[in-house]
Amino acid sequence: MRPAAGGPRRRPRLRKLRIALVLLGLSILAFVSWIFGIMMAVAQDLPQLEDQAQYERAQNSVVYDLYHHKIATLTNNEGRILIPSEDIAPVMKEATVAIEDQRFYEHRGVDWLGILRAVKADIFSGSASQGASTITQQFVKNALQAQGSRTIFEKLREAALAYHLERQWSKDKILTEYLNEIYFGNGAYGIEAAAETYFGWNHPGCGGLASPCAKDLYPWEAAMLAGIISSPSGYDPATNPQAALARRNEVLQKMEEQGYITPAEYSQYSQQPIPTAAEIKTPTEHSKAPYFTSWLRQQLVDKYGAGEAFGGGLQVTSTLDLALQEQVQRIVDSRLAGLGPSAAVVVLDNATGGVRAMVGGLDYSRQPFNVATQGARQPGSAFKPLTLVTALEQGRSPDQVFPSAPQALPFRAKVEGKHGRSRIVSDVFRVSNYGDEYLGSASIATATTYSDNSVYSQLGMSLDGGPAAVAETARRMGIESDLRSDGLYSVNGGPFEHYNPALILGGLQSGVNPLEMAHAYETLAEGGKRITGTMAAGKGEPVAIWKVTDPSGDLVPTDDGASGQDEVEASQVIPPGVADQAVSILQTVVQYGTGVRANTGDWEFGKTGTTENNGDAWFVGATHDITVAVWVGFPNTVKPMLTEFGGAPVDGGTIPAEIFHDIVSAFDQLKAERAAGNAPSPSTYSTTPSTPPPTSTTAAPSQPAPAPTTEQSQPAPGDSGRSAPSQPAPSPAPSPGVGGGASGGSGGGTGGTSGGTGGVSG
Repeated sequence: MRPAAGGPRRRPRLRKLRIALVLLGLSILAFVSWIFGIMMAVAQDLPQLEDQAQYERAQNSVVYDLYHHKIATLTNNEGRILIPSEDIAPVMKEATVAIEDQRFYEHRGVDWLGILRAVKADIFSGSASQGASTITQQFVKNALQAQGSRTIFEKLREAALAYHLERQWSKDKILTEYLNEIYFGNGAYGIEAAAETYFGWNHPGCGGLASPCAKDLYPWEAAMLAGIISSPSGYDPATNPQAALARRNEVLQKMEEQGYITPAEYSQYSQQPIPTAAEIKTPTEHSKAPYFTSWLRQQLVDKYGAGEAFGGGLQVTSTLDLALQEQVQRIVDSRLAGLGPSAAVVVLDNATGGVRAMVGGLDYSRQPFNVATQGARQPGSAFKPLTLVTALEQGRSPDQVFPSAPQALPFRAKVEGKHGRSRIVSDVFRVSNYGDEYLGSASIATATTYSDNSVYSQLGMSLDGGPAAVAETARRMGIESDLRSDGLYSVNGGPFEHYNPALILGGLQSGVNPLEMAHAYETLAEGGKRITGTMAAGKGEPVAIWKVTDPSGDLVPTDDGASGQDEVEASQVIPPGVADQAVSILQTVVQYGTGVRANTGDWEFGKTGTTENNGDAWFVGATHDITVAVWVGFPNTVKPMLTEFGGAPVDGGTIPAEIFHDIVSAFDQLKAERAAGNAPSPSTYSTTPSTPPPTSTTAAPSQPAPAPTTEQSQPAPGDSGRSAPSQPAPSPAPSPGVGGGASGGSGGGTGGTSGGTGGVSG
């Protein structure tokens, strides 16, 4: 009997459902078969994952300058030492598992519970906050990168290989291979190289296969090395000691939670110091610009991973101009030969933010610490332009006049009282000019020309936001260092903040480096635009890499999606009119102020800076094309330079200004020779330059350079306004009304620790 008209027709729907289920089953079977096929196919790659095999297959990457002159070959093959499991301290393995893969001994290569946990955390955080790669997967990924054999299905392939690996290798073998091939920063590739680099000083006689340092690691040393793995630059104890210490203690905490150490051991180990920059032994740098390539090398690791950076055969065209680099090094050597102090120099191309030359010290083989990028030195009055820009942004007139006389400027500080309770005390910020020489009264413009600290202290303390506003201006212009102090301070009744009044004059708790000082001044040279690029060292920072290609010439994209070719990025962070006004004032410093020795007759501006004890001397300035930061001092300490300038003290207006003058002259000569078709080759190379790269073509601020005056030929006055502003230390606290601003706060030395007495000057 046929169904009634309009009744349900179930059978065709059931038939369609059956067909859909069959197709779904076949699809699942096909997918599983495909996965199984891939897993079987990749099994043949297992023998190639042995560390020795990938070590032999690696192709070194090569670094060139902008004109294709070879600078260096990047390799860690010479420094990596492959050691067996028994030569790795058990605590090193425990620390690595605790922080990198706590279920390492439970999963079979892929941690599904870890993946679910990471997905859950990412959903709740709204971002990709957690990873889920196991140690086995990380090892496979690094090994494939070193062979240059990762494919579009790399994640799937890595998971399949990890699964196979867990079936054929023991957990200990996987962990040993992993520790032998990962990068630990500072040129240390593999656990033995890392142990020697960071802790060889603490284990006399260790090193190499005969007596490996990795076998002798203490728990707190192993914890620091394990913490470095996820971010060698972020947790580098030389450049980020606080982050490295916090990460080391995080690893120790994980080890306690997982039963590797006891709570008492955690308390003991977490109090141990981390190695200082002076104790870290970096490998020999085979480079014509070793300070630059040691800086660039870490960027390649961050952008491409250690395997590809060192073994992927990358062709790296850097931003360096090797001919200029050699000239800068000669200039520094000639100005400081036999005197004792060292120097650090950075030359930036204004239009691109590219580093054209970098000197981090006098001799890399004896002093590998790169002051240009890692130093934290007191800037003195070279910091004043940041106060000047803040004032101009707030509508202050350059003609505003202040008394030029000793100052005792009030502020409030929070200090710890009894029983851990904080209390508020009144204090004063005492400022005086060097030699007690004053102008009576001076405008902001005049105080800039002659670096009058008494005027600038009043200006800075009267600004809306005070020192905190100056710090914010510095951050926008390119200062990356943390300018906060430990204490809490209030200026003009404002909120309590971690910005000491001495910051106004460049008296910092820690310090700044020449690279970031050059970047801040470059912002002024470019009309208030902060210049960076897609291949920059970090977001908004200067650039070292112009492009990266493979041996066939194709661009190699970075891990974060950049194309491999730098593209200039510019952000207007200071109003153009304010930048032009500041530049116009800073031109007078070079024309007839404290920086006359820097004057080349070119269009240029700049500022001197010196700490009161002459332990740090600076000149930072710019032309239409380049910005140059010069620091002179002793890299490992703050040592007064009282006789090194022909029997007179070294200040910013002496040797640093002269080095700036010579560099600008050398650059102008190279530019003229290239324009005439007589492009010079670096003295140590005979390769033919390629097509010249882009260089500065943008106009400098529109303010015309004032005509030279007769004062330019007179003897340079040096730094006239040396003062003793403090890092006012509110503890122990003075009684209200009693001046607590004793001179101090001039810091420095390797790693930039603060300490000692002194202040800042012009």
